Amino acid sequence: MTENRKTLLAAAALALLVLAVFAFFYSRQPHASEPSEPLTATAFKLNTVVTITLYDSRDQAVLDGAMELCDEYERIFSRTLPESELYRLNAGTLPQEDGAYILSDPLADLVGQGLSYSELSDGAFDITIGPVSSLWDFTSGTALLPDEEEISQALALVDYRQVSLEGNLLRFGMEGMQLDLGAIAKGYIADRMKDYLIEEGVGSAIIDLGGNILCLGTRPDGAPFRIGIQRPFAERSETAAIAQIDGKSVVSSGIYERFFEKEGKLYHHLLNPRTGYPYENGLTSVTILSDLSVDGDGLSTSCFALGLEKGMKLVESLPGVYAAFITEDGKLHFSPGLEETFSVTLSD
Repeated sequence: MTENRKTLLAAAALALLVLAVFAFFYSRQPHASEPSEPLTATAFKLNTVVTITLYDSRDQAVLDGAMELCDEYERIFSRTLPESELYRLNAGTLPQEDGAYILSDPLADLVGQGLSYSELSDGAFDITIGPVSSLWDFTSGTALLPDEEEISQALALVDYRQVSLEGNLLRFGMEGMQLDLGAIAKGYIADRMKDYLIEEGVGSAIIDLGGNILCLGTRPDGAPFRIGIQRPFAERSETAAIAQIDGKSVVSSGIYERFFEKEGKLYHHLLNPRTGYPYENGLTSVTILSDLSVDGDGLSTSCFALGLEKGMKLVESLPGVYAAFITEDGKLHFSPGLEETFSVTLSD
């Protein structure tokens, strides 16, 4: 079985696991005010399994509209689609004004947030890693290592401080620089989908973008949703813990998401911008619980890159943000207040 197929199956299993948790707790007692069945849709988008579930609406048009947003933003943020705006930026073919590339509002917004997290992590997370990440292939199953000289040359182009963004105008400080927004794009898209659903009158929903979970409100009866924190590399996407979520985002970054093994060594997609190779810091995953999903995306990657000690300190410095770190020995490390705030229960 190829690594790509393993990745897709794992994502699908995680989506089914989340839905199964919801279904179990719905079945515990009748809820007269709720629709007889949630309205749900699943599709392969954004290079992952996307599932949207509406609990207080039977409007198929609203559900379809939310799914269409994925396609709309993929045409902006994709690094690999030749027609996308980001692809054309990296290729140097976007329109320019006085030597600066002209970005759309969504792309400028996401780049700005990406630069903020690059600065917050002091470059441990860096959106200019595009020249390096393009050398790695974690999905085809070929298990090929990039050439060391190619990585060295690409690293010379990685430095978020060489990107200038003023409004919608972007300038690169070095020719050949490329942006990779994959670490924060899904969170941004989930937030926009939530905004759309609220505008359409939806008050209870789950947005699942390949394991990036964003809850809209609670269940129609007022009870919180129960979201599992995945146990890395476990069979059938077993949970390490379950949290009760009310209108929050739950986002995880882990070495189990996209990886391959070669000569007994595991290579994963969380790359160190300073070395060009995967991080090796004793962590297997970081889960962030926050209000905005884009923050969960940016922080889960940043905190993983920083490691347990520095990542925990970063989370503790941010109001309304909580984290669960899982180390290679399988131990869970919670930031202060997480267990009490979200009534976390550990899985057997």
